[in-house]
Amino acid sequence: MFLPEVSVVVPVYNGEADLPDLIECLRSQTYPPNKVEYLIVDNNSRDRTSTIIQTAASNPPELRGGSNFNRITIRHLTENQIQSSYAARNKGIHASTGEIIAFTDADCRPESDWLENLVKPFVDLEIGISAGEILALPGKTILEQHADRQNTLSQKHTLAHPFCPYGQTANLAVRRLVLQQIGLFRPYLTSGGDADLCWRILRETSYKLHFAQNAIVRHRHRSTIKQLQSQWYRYGESNKYLHELYGVDLMREFTAQEYFYRLARWLFKEFPVAAAKSALAKPSKRIDRSDLVDLFNTPIGLLNVRARSIGQRQAKLPLAAWEIERF
Repeated sequence: MFLPEVSVVVPVYNGEADLPDLIECLRSQTYPPNKVEYLIVDNNSRDRTSTIIQTAASNPPELRGGSNFNRITIRHLTENQIQSSYAARNKGIHASTGEIIAFTDADCRPESDWLENLVKPFVDLEIGISAGEILALPGKTILEQHADRQNTLSQKHTLAHPFCPYGQTANLAVRRLVLQQIGLFRPYLTSGGDADLCWRILRETSYKLHFAQNAIVRHRHRSTIKQLQSQWYRYGESNKYLHELYGVDLMREFTAQEYFYRLARWLFKEFPVAAAKSALAKPSKRIDRSDLVDLFNTPIGLLNVRARSIGQRQAKLPLAAWEIERF
């Protein structure tokens, strides 16, 4: 059976609310515990992140049902010099020992067979990158459910990128040998580093990318307008950074007239039609949250497009971001 040594790297910034659930997910992995290490890298957090990691790394899990609940190896690392998740990932890579290096994030919840399915494709020596799928955690707010409907974080979007496919670091694994060949993440990049890493691998080597659809992590979508706008602003920054690094096309910005037209069409056509359909389908019931997601799909989408446009317009690639860290 193909069971290489694996290192899982998780960057964390102010993750005290997410870490307990993440660690439970790591302890539930079906991949043999003696074949994997989990390197959790605190990127200068100001909450209880460090304490939680230290406790998890030093204390064995409780006995459950009379047997140990996966005694896994957790290593606590810190990256306090550079405020960037990519610098934190590099710190984990440097400290890693695995043949395969996998990545996920603190606000992700890997399913129990996630790592097993993510690593399987590497039995083929031509595979240099394995990207798993990213699905939504159950959301209660309209914004969370909107993002779920749009499959906002699905790898299917990034794997279909017109310039070159890539996988997001929320669910990604790479051969150590490949990183030794092409380098690590750009430590001073703050967005777009997953695309940059994958593109360098696919353009500079003969290795291939495999989509491991059954390797699933679930991600919590943003629940407030402020969080959502920040997320899409960073998408705009990523567009600009990758444009400067690779010359990829920038996203076309909407004109004021286009925003006005789309809002007017929504207000006078889409909204009344969606409301009427909901009333006909549920004549005796109040409009529920799923109906509201349909009713407000267009304005939420326009807010996201606007935030991404602003991010793209304001972003400027730092000179230091051209630096590629090496093993």
